[in-house]
Amino acid sequence: MTLGTGDRLLTYVILGDSTAAGVGGSYDSGIAMATTAALAGDRRVTMTNFAVSGARMNDVLENQVPAAERLRADLVLISAGANDVTHLTAIRSVRRDLRAIVHRLRAANPGAKIVITGSPDMGAPPRIPKLLRGLASRRTTSMNRMMKEVASTDRLVFAPIAEVTGPLFRRDHTLFADDRFHPNERGYATWIPVLNGALAEALSLPRRAGF
Repeated sequence: MTLGTGDRLLTYVILGDSTAAGVGGSYDSGIAMATTAALAGDRRVTMTNFAVSGARMNDVLENQVPAAERLRADLVLISAGANDVTHLTAIRSVRRDLRAIVHRLRAANPGAKIVITGSPDMGAPPRIPKLLRGLASRRTTSMNRMMKEVASTDRLVFAPIAEVTGPLFRRDHTLFADDRFHPNERGYATWIPVLNGALAEALSLPRRAGF
């Protein structure tokens, strides 16, 4: 889909899991459409969303990146990590897959700007059994620490949705959908300013040789 007008063109690709696919709320007010609308404020944006519910980072690499490579995206949002937290994927494996994703996206377009959300606070959803919430929260912290390290070394922008919105979801369970796991429209609305800020930061980064 394409939004906006003008001579400035931006190819925007979204990769990830159910959060990017809009599960739990309305797709039209979810993070894909909302971030595209914000980006289209002063440019023409073509957005393609390859996100699939249930995807882990390796699924993004194997099943979504090949299509994204063909588009040679200028800007990429990767909304993944939650399923790796809940499925206890080894963090070193997620790191390896994330770095491979970045390498392939930038091989397709050396100037690609990339934002990674990390995992939302998986200790917050009411559907997670109380006895496991502490583990889920610690796993979230460890996963996001790794993603911040990759963001620093590989020149990505990390969007801290767990840090900024996790406390809100812990206090207010009305931000969850009926499945008691995914955000609802109000829940996703708390993410959107964080994502818009990270995307704007990514676009402001100067292009370097080798990227």
